[in-house]
Amino acid sequence: MLAEYSLKQLEEKIGYCFTDKELLRQAVTHSSFANEQKINKRKDYERLEFLGDAVLETITSVFLYETYPDLKEGELTRMRATIVCGASLAFCAKDMELGKYILLGRGEEATGGRKKENITSDVVESIIGAIYLDGGYAKAEEFIHRVILSDLENKQLFFDSKTLLQEYVQQDNRNMLEYVLLSETGPDHDKDFFVEVRVNGKPMGNGAGKTKKAAEQKAAYEALLVFKGK
Repeated sequence: MLAEYSLKQLEEKIGYCFTDKELLRQAVTHSSFANEQKINKRKDYERLEFLGDAVLETITSVFLYETYPDLKEGELTRMRATIVCGASLAFCAKDMELGKYILLGRGEEATGGRKKENITSDVVESIIGAIYLDGGYAKAEEFIHRVILSDLENKQLFFDSKTLLQEYVQQDNRNMLEYVLLSETGPDHDKDFFVEVRVNGKPMGNGAGKTKKAAEQKAAYEALLVFKGK
């Protein structure tokens, strides 16, 4: 169970102080942990995640509708999907260091659950649901704007990096883009992949991740920053 000082640290990370601390505990309780509690079985975060997902989609939709008045429905839908996807939310979770506060069962802990994108992204949504129940729509909106909808241009560059890099490189049909797996380390359940992206054989960026796709995305992002002179 999270100690009081850990709860306080977590509140500081997310920038919101709960009136009902049990909501916050529930928001970081994975089903594997809840199922291991033989006495006084705890609630897991799945119902809060369901609620948070709906709140996130609504607030993101309003934000995009008001911010981009000239975009058509299809473009708004694509942009929203990029913002609320699991990889995007996991990125935000990493910024807040949410992984170390999640309550996991022994089996999930042993298989690297704290670093799994599907778990950390779920926790972001469950925290949104918990904030909504504890503080209302305005507080949930404030959290989403500060944590998820801030620095949107750079986040979109990151999450669309492979597509954007391919489009950039293929402006000249003679260019060749390739991703090279440099190494993979660790046991099968917790591997780390290291990838280099090359344009016409020249190294342009490196990336590491828990999947080859994630490593390629990070490498592509590094290459885009080079091309954009950032």
